Amino acid sequence: MHSLLYYFNIFPTSDVGNKAAVFPLQLLGFDVDVINSVQFSNHTGYGSWEGEVLQGDMLLKLVDGMNENGLLSDETGHILTGYIGSESFLRAVVTVVRRMKAVNPQVRYVCDPVLGDIGRFYVPQQLVKIYRDEVIPLANVLTPNQFEVEQLTGVRIENKADAQRACGILHDLGVPLVLITSIVFPSNAQQSQDSMGMFASERLYGIETESHEDDQRILFIPKLPGQFTGTGDVCAALWLALTANRSTSSLSRKLEQLAGTMNAIVERTHQASLAKLHKQGISSLEEPKDEATRKKIVLSREMQLIQSAGDILNPPLRFQAERISIR
Repeated sequence: MHSLLYYFNIFPTSDVGNKAAVFPLQLLGFDVDVINSVQFSNHTGYGSWEGEVLQGDMLLKLVDGMNENGLLSDETGHILTGYIGSESFLRAVVTVVRRMKAVNPQVRYVCDPVLGDIGRFYVPQQLVKIYRDEVIPLANVLTPNQFEVEQLTGVRIENKADAQRACGILHDLGVPLVLITSIVFPSNAQQSQDSMGMFASERLYGIETESHEDDQRILFIPKLPGQFTGTGDVCAALWLALTANRSTSSLSRKLEQLAGTMNAIVERTHQASLAKLHKQGISSLEEPKDEATRKKIVLSREMQLIQSAGDILNPPLRFQAERISIR
C-alpha cells in the first residue's frame, strides 16, 4: 500500500479530475488522500457549470488540520497535482510540497501542469511563470501535453528533435522525469496523420560524477475521432503508479504499458459513445446542430474507467517504444 496526497479538481457528474485519477490509483494499491482544488457541477467541456475554486488560504488550513490530527507523515510517498485554477492555490501548493519534502525528502511530487490544450488556455496565463519558476524545480515527475510543454519552454514542437530540446530545458529546471502525454507533429513530419506520439525523457546522472545523459523514448498510438476529456488526469495517475518503483521495468516498457492502457480506455469510451449516440439518432462525425446535441455528445464520451479495470491492472502491450538517439 502506498500513501499519496492528492490535490485535484472534483466534478461529481464527470469522469475527469478526481474521478478519473483516484479510481486507477486505488485499484493499483495506493491509499489516496484527496484535497479538491475546485468543485464544479461538471467539467468545463459542457460549456456551462456551477461551483467554486478553492483559494490558497483554504488549502493551507486544510493541510494544517490534517497535520494536527497526524494525517501528514513521512509515510506519504507521493504528491500528485492536476488542474489548479488560481494563482493563490498554486503558490499554496508550492508551500505544501516544500513542507512535505522537509518531512520526507524521498516524497515524489508528480505534477500535471494543466494549462490548456490545442492552442487554448484553461487557466490564467500568469500561472505559466509560477509553474516554470517555482513548481517545476520541486517536481520529480512532470506530465504536460504538447501545448503545455511549448508554453513552459518556449519551444514549438514540430519534430522529435524539438521534443528532445524542450525536455532538456525542463530537466535543466530540475525535474528528472518528463512525460509529454500527447504530441502531434505537422503533416508529413515523422508520424502518420492518424496517430499521436507519447514522449518520455529521463535525466540520468553518473554515480560519482555530475555528468548526465537523457534517456528518451517515443511511441505512436492511433488517434480516435472526437475529444475525450479526462485523459490527461488518467495518464498522470497511471504514470505515477508505473514509475513509483524504478526497478520494476525499463522506461520503454513503462511507456508501452501506459500507452496500451490509455488506448484501451479511450477505444472503449469511443465505442460506448458511438452506441449511445446511435440510440439517440445522433452522428458524432457531424458538427452538432445545436447546443443540446453538443452536450449529449460530450456526455456520451465520459471515460469508461470502471469498465477498463482489467486494462489498468494488466496493461495490454499494443505498441513499441523507440529509443531516440542522444542529440
